[in-house]
Order: sequence, then C-alpha cells, then structure tokens
Amino acid sequence: MEKRAKLEAIDKMLRELDDIKNSQTSLLKKIAQLEAENINAGVNLLDKALPDVHGHADDTLETVSKLIDDLQVHRGDFAKKYNLEQPEETTI
Repeated sequence: MEKRAKLEAIDKMLRELDDIKNSQTSLLKKIAQLEAENINAGVNLLDKALPDVHGHADDTLETVSKLIDDLQVHRGDFAKKYNLEQPEETTI
C-alpha cells in the first residue's frame, strides 16, 4: 500500500473509532438513564445486571479512547517519517 493511501486509511480508521466512541458514550447515557429509572421501579433483575453492563460499556469506552490516542500518535509518527504532513498537491 502506497504511503499516502496508508495515511488516508489511518485517518479513516480514526474517524470510525471516533464514531464508535460517540456511540459508546450514548450507550452509557442510556444505561445510566435505565439505572435511574429503576431506582423508582425497583426491579431486582436490573439492580443486579445493570452495574455490570455499565462497567463493561465504560471499559469499552476507555479502551477505544486509548486506542484513538495511540493511533493518533502512530499517525503523527508515520506522517512525519514519510514527510506526509502536508496535504498532497492536486494538479488541475
């Protein structure tokens, strides 16, 4: 894979990871809403299960956030190594 194409693929993956992060954040908000609603409803099944679901979702969010940070560093190093920091010039 040509270096510029690889950089573009990394950029695309960063956007997709950011989308996953946003989706995971939304999921966490929904889980928290369920937990709050269940305070009044008092469904024992949810009392037991939702904290685990919340914990797994939070762990995933942390993992994806770290992955984004690490991939951004990798992208920067890759772009610098191959002198790709400037956008490719287009010819008309």
